[in-house]
Amino acid sequence: MEQVVLGASEQAVLGEAEQVVIADSTSASITRPEDDYRHERHTKDDYRHEQSTKDDYEYKNGELPPRNDTVGWVDPRLNGGRLLDFTTQRLGEPLNVIITSESDPFILTESGFHIYSKSIGFSTECLGFHYGHLHEANLGDGLGRKQEHYLARQAYFPIAGTCWESVRGGHHFRAWRQNGTLADSGAWFVGCVSLRFDSSRNHKIDIDGYNKGRDYVVERAISGSYYNGMWWKAEVEWREGLMQRGKKGVNHGIPTDGRVAILTVHRL
Repeated sequence: MEQVVLGASEQAVLGEAEQVVIADSTSASITRPEDDYRHERHTKDDYRHEQSTKDDYEYKNGELPPRNDTVGWVDPRLNGGRLLDFTTQRLGEPLNVIITSESDPFILTESGFHIYSKSIGFSTECLGFHYGHLHEANLGDGLGRKQEHYLARQAYFPIAGTCWESVRGGHHFRAWRQNGTLADSGAWFVGCVSLRFDSSRNHKIDIDGYNKGRDYVVERAISGSYYNGMWWKAEVEWREGLMQRGKKGVNHGIPTDGRVAILTVHRL
């Protein structure tokens, strides 16, 4: 093989080329400080995005995080409860009226609440018989899911008036008292306040029944009511953000507007 002898100038050029190749291969394996910064920033952005997506999922459709500034009642969500009852294992009906413990102490008792219910046009079930299954609710008071304390139906007239509701249709509600050790407020949470059709349509709930039923109760409460020598009148505060708007998780797939009426009932 013929040996090629390079001059001094050729050797210098070749040496410079080798240095460039070595520098390029070295730089490919070196992590620069700015690369660490970009990677760290990218990781933080990913975390913030995931956290934002998680928060949006938990509190979407108008629902806001639990409140701890309430007076006369405790937000059930602070201790794992919710503002939907349990009609089935997954679905529920809205607890869309709360009667605070700032109300007349008489109506905070079960017997007193029954009498107050009569003053606004509701009473016990027809002939004392219960129709349908019992609902449960978790009010975040440490008692977990508990059965309804009271079921009242619209009374069209004083005697056996709720029997006519069973035929004609109308409003009814269930009520639970928040009285566990974690939240012993004594407030009444009134749920499933719904407008139902008559028996010819199998008592199906009106397409806006939960909202209409709630508004019916609120209107009668703030207008003033009377029963057996006792008078009451309520003031109302409307709250949004305690539950989602729409029909997700709601029994019968009937949407709600997500509003909750906070009533404080005063004895006159």
